[in-house]
Amino acid sequence: QVHFVESGGGLVQPGGSLRLSCAASGSSLDDYTVGWFRQAPGKERENIYCISRDGYTYFPDSVKGRFTGSRDNAKRTAYLNMNNLRPEDTAVYYCAVASVAAGFPPGQDDFASFGQGTQVTVSS
Repeated sequence: QVHFVESGGGLVQPGGSLRLSCAASGSSLDDYTVGWFRQAPGKERENIYCISRDGYTYFPDSVKGRFTGSRDNAKRTAYLNMNNLRPEDTAVYYCAVASVAAGFPPGQDDFASFGQGTQVTVSS
C-alpha cells in the first residue's frame, strides 16, 4: 500500500507560483495513476490533475495552462507545479493513487491512499 506525504504548500500572492511534492513510501508508483486533489473550505474535494504511469495527463479547465504535473517513479515522487495562482486556488492539496486497472482518467472513487495534505493559500 502506498503512503503519501505532501509538501510545498504555503502562502503566496496572486500570480505567484508554488511547487508541491508528494513523496510515496510503502510501494512503488509504477502500477498507479497519480492524482492531485484539492479541497477548499465548505467545498467538495476536486480532482485537479492526473498523470498516468506512462505520462498521460488529465486536468480540468480551471487549471489548464497554469498547473503542470510530473512524476519520478525512481524517486517515488510526484510534483505539481502551479503558476499564476489565484485566490480561488486556496485549498488543502492532496495526492493519491489509482490502479492502472481503473483506466484513464480514473474516477474519484478509484483513488486511495490520500496523504495528509498541504495547505495552499493565495492572498495579497
